[in-house]
Amino acid sequence: MARQQEPVVTGDAVVLDIQIAQLPVRAVSALIDVTVVVLLYVTGVLLYTLTLTQFDTALSAAILTIFTALTLLGYPLIFETATRGRSLGKMAMGLRVVSEDGGPERFRQAFFRALAGVVEIWLLTGGPAVICSLLSPKGKRLGDIFAGTIVISERAPRIPAPPPMPPQLAWWASSLQLSGLRAEQAELARQYLTRAGQLEPTVRDQMAYRIASDVVAQISPPPPPGAPPQLVLAAVLAERHRRELARLQGPAPQPPQWPSAPPPSSPAPAPSPGGFAPPG
Repeated sequence: MARQQEPVVTGDAVVLDIQIAQLPVRAVSALIDVTVVVLLYVTGVLLYTLTLTQFDTALSAAILTIFTALTLLGYPLIFETATRGRSLGKMAMGLRVVSEDGGPERFRQAFFRALAGVVEIWLLTGGPAVICSLLSPKGKRLGDIFAGTIVISERAPRIPAPPPMPPQLAWWASSLQLSGLRAEQAELARQYLTRAGQLEPTVRDQMAYRIASDVVAQISPPPPPGAPPQLVLAAVLAERHRRELARLQGPAPQPPQWPSAPPPSSPAPAPSPGGFAPPG
């Protein structure tokens, strides 16, 4: 089964290209977690039987009921909270639970997932989880729907690093609104910049102008007049990547404050409506 790539829009209007975990991989991960929970539960019951046999039947039943609930709820809750979305099974299979906005899983979300898992996985033997995952475009089980989370694969092929930020366009890129930029447009721009050095100059310039025109139409504000299309694409991708990292890594030092306008330079060629000059 092919991996499913899903764009996720963060609260900062940045699109993250992530790999949704496929059902067979999640099933193996769940099987590992179930095995661990069963072993923990059996060990606990044996220890209780050997050491605390002086209680009467009613109290023993109450203790076992509480222990069962704590085991089924506590294992996923503690692990996913402490490891930011990973249980032992998910670690083994390279999976992680994240929020729908691309951020790390929070305690409240881990609690809802664990609570729903008691019903859909343990009481109903995983049937609802499998059916819901098959029907959901993002492979969500009921716990993910209630908690607002998705399970992603961290072993997906890594996307090449973005180009460096052109210093002369950093002030402009820091003010960009990127919510309209689609994931496929960003990927096309990334592929073009990766192969630009292998293209004939005329073809390279024409492709740069066409791709940059499509990108500029989806962002604001427009680039400075006369900005080369290749540098415009590099600035957009670098800023997009910077915001992705800031979102995933949490609070970080503020980025350097760039001037609000570029330094004076020689007159630029007449720009097109997209903000940069077409190839000659």
